[in-house]
Amino acid sequence: MPAKSKAQQRAAGAALSAKRGETKVGDLVGASKEMYDSMTEKELEDYAATEHDDLPEKKDD
Repeated sequence: MPAKSKAQQRAAGAALSAKRGETKVGDLVGASKEMYDSMTEKELEDYAATEHDDLPEKKDD
């Protein structure tokens, strides 16, 4: 499933980095921490790999 906004794509990238041990889990806040706790590495890869050129900055509700 691709990310629906640039913010979501960035949060997934931060969570993925922590899953891989490249950054500290304690540095995560907000959506990235929730994503780290609830998503698999594969799911995070799918979100983080989304092309963000045509995405909105934030997802509309």
